[in-house]
Amino acid sequence: MQRLLNTLILSIAFAAVPGVAADFPDKPVRLIVPFPPGGGTDGLARILGARLTELWGQQVIIDNRGGAQGNIGTALGARAAPDGYTLTLAHQGALTINPHLYSNPGFDTLRDFAAVSLATEMAFILVVHPSLPAKTMRELTLLAKQNPGKLTFASTSSGPQMAGELFRLTTKTDMVHVPYKGGGPATIDLLAGHVTIMFANPTATVPHVKAGKLRALGVMDRKRNEALPDVPTAIEAGYPELGNVIEWYGIIVPAATPGATIVKLNADVVRALKSPDVLQRLQALGQTPAPSTPEKFAEHIRAEFERWGKVVKASGAKVD
Repeated sequence: MQRLLNTLILSIAFAAVPGVAADFPDKPVRLIVPFPPGGGTDGLARILGARLTELWGQQVIIDNRGGAQGNIGTALGARAAPDGYTLTLAHQGALTINPHLYSNPGFDTLRDFAAVSLATEMAFILVVHPSLPAKTMRELTLLAKQNPGKLTFASTSSGPQMAGELFRLTTKTDMVHVPYKGGGPATIDLLAGHVTIMFANPTATVPHVKAGKLRALGVMDRKRNEALPDVPTAIEAGYPELGNVIEWYGIIVPAATPGATIVKLNADVVRALKSPDVLQRLQALGQTPAPSTPEKFAEHIRAEFERWGKVVKASGAKVD
């Protein structure tokens, strides 16, 4: 009965909003994912897309367009028709870090897009190879200071790269950045000891930490990771500047998309993310659903854009 009541309320609400067709969407919807299949963005897109397909009765087509750390797919989304039929999966690194790393990423984050909703969040975890004689973040800092330019940290995209740069700036240490094209190769090299440090997505590293193949030193969040309850947060370890280093994903559309269409999309995306089955599947990937209003997500994007711009400038990092 409650579900029926909610459906009726939504139907009445959207009927009262000018510019929204009662049967929108009435054809398939494309969801651009700016990374190859198999990663966290792709996992979210397929879970969310399947639920939206059920809600709409229209197929959500996942369009993986990887390359240039997310720039290619994100730029494609910026150029799409602003009719609500092309969504882009917003990636924290591509959207708020890449514009500061690349001279021309192919899009303008603050002008080319309209926010629909934040989708999921996950805090980076600082992990090291067990051979490294550091069991806490303090010990790692001391070790890095005693061995300037000798410790290596891996990254799989601009987000983990900037997490490492922020650690380096915060601790005033000198470490060597080693970029990788994906999480798989980076994790393999970390497990083999070819690189020694990584600020990693929990999905990729928690199983190896539990198996004793990697050592977790800190969670870059205000709260501990439920999968690793014994690992302190960066704040608990004495690094408050590193207590909010979180990778997030969301949904965006071209800037000229009508406001009424965005309202409809937001309501459906939020509804999908709050579905018990979607919640369970995303948590299994290590992602925490965090749906929001378009306004809140837009504010979040702007704040992150400014924050990481300062970090990139201070680090001197550039891709081209």
